[in-house]
Amino acid sequence: MYIIVGLGNPGKEYEQTRHNMGFHFIDLFASQNGITIQKEKFHGLYGEGMVDGEKVILVKPQLYMNLSGEVVKKFVDFYDVDLDHLLIVHDDLDLPLGTFRLKKQGSSGGHNGLKDIEKYLGTTLYKRLKIGISNDKTIDTKDYVLGKFSKADQDVIRSLEEPILSLLNDFLCLDFETLMNHYNQK
Repeated sequence: MYIIVGLGNPGKEYEQTRHNMGFHFIDLFASQNGITIQKEKFHGLYGEGMVDGEKVILVKPQLYMNLSGEVVKKFVDFYDVDLDHLLIVHDDLDLPLGTFRLKKQGSSGGHNGLKDIEKYLGTTLYKRLKIGISNDKTIDTKDYVLGKFSKADQDVIRSLEEPILSLLNDFLCLDFETLMNHYNQK
């Protein structure tokens, strides 16, 4: 069994914002695989289904980005999922728009959602898919991550959909080193 968590903020006002990249790609993956994310548990929306013979739980925490850890911890504990089978999908200010990177462990890099997950899991040893949103240093960070993408930026995001959906499918059947070697952009 696998749990894939997309980070974001709930509510209409946050749809299509840079900080909701995790929600965006989880929704696409769910749609591609016929999984409906509508059930509620532990302050998260979730759906479950079978993908390539593996049971998958897709989660969108609903306590806002900075409070994602409690939701993640409750799902991991309830389903008794090993951290090797947990993947966190999130935005990353330090990566250019149009890029993504897999990491198997590490610091939060200042990302408050990851800081909270580390606090609740008690470790930095969990896998993540970082999706680049660039960083405009002329705009306050909070305003930037809660801002919406331009039309041109939306086109760039759409260009990532196919490789990221492929990556999420492969997460369920490849070991993580192979996955990183295949998908991490040089």
